[in-house]
Amino acid sequence: MRKTFDAAFKAKVALMALKEEKTMAELSSQYGVHPNQISKWKRLVLERLPSLPDKKGSKDKDMPYPVIDELYKQIGQMQVENDWLKKNLKCLTVEEKKRMISYDDDKFRPPDIPLDRCS
Repeated sequence: MRKTFDAAFKAKVALMALKEEKTMAELSSQYGVHPNQISKWKRLVLERLPSLPDKKGSKDKDMPYPVIDELYKQIGQMQVENDWLKKNLKCLTVEEKKRMISYDDDKFRPPDIPLDRCS
């Protein structure tokens, strides 16, 4: 009869093999598994190691990452704001643009200059 091993057992044995604290023969006799099988599990762990954050081998783009989604939203919003500023502020003089900058906290403040003249 063929033995079946669960994923946790395979991972445990493969990690022990990766640590290389014991030889394959010692691990084989300790866990009752053929050395070739341990080598296969070890190779499988090494092959799948780069994709560990993935769920069931799916790609990173398929995984839900709320933080990354929020950052993409913020980037999109900033690009829209930047495009708006480029379009609407190009008709201002340098002095008018300098007045819009707050030097005490290095943050952009809303303009007090009417921008309707740029249209």
